[in-house]
Amino acid sequence: MTSPWWFRLECVNPTTERTAEMTMPRTDIDSRYSDPDTVATDWSTTRQRLESAELFWICTVRADGRPHVTPLVAVWLEGMLYFSTGAEEQKGVNLRGNEHVILLTGCNSWDEGLDVVVEGDAARVTDEVLLRRLADAWTAKWDGRWQFGVGDECFLHEGGGEAQVYAVTPAKVLAFAKGSFSHTRHKFPAG
Repeated sequence: MTSPWWFRLECVNPTTERTAEMTMPRTDIDSRYSDPDTVATDWSTTRQRLESAELFWICTVRADGRPHVTPLVAVWLEGMLYFSTGAEEQKGVNLRGNEHVILLTGCNSWDEGLDVVVEGDAARVTDEVLLRRLADAWTAKWDGRWQFGVGDECFLHEGGGEAQVYAVTPAKVLAFAKGSFSHTRHKFPAG
């Protein structure tokens, strides 16, 4: 029997006209950290922030347990957040030992905007068809400022070098509205 707090919906990727099933999260507001009359940020608003964000911060975990945080660009596509890294960059090294990540985006102002935190596990993307779609998505999102070729299970930089690509399926997404402060949690069903 399906849990009463979530449902599935068909999403169409406009670039491929392929359908993908997307899971809708359970959305709750945490009143402990929200203004009394605020409401939860709906999933469509949170998702739009993920789709339009130009910069994210990623937190990975070193082998000795210390966190590592660095900025990067990412693409939201069909319910997942994708990013790339060089295999020997610190985040690439960290991901070989611990796939748990947090990606954050938002703004630095206190009284306006929406900050979003994505928690999940990063899985390596090696499928050539998906890598080509992602390379096209990067090019389109940044009007050609980020362009990748596709090599053997990786992105290729124009000037040389390879980048591994990772997909993060959200387990939990937090949305922090500012000005009229609210703390919203979007929780996805496991599996």
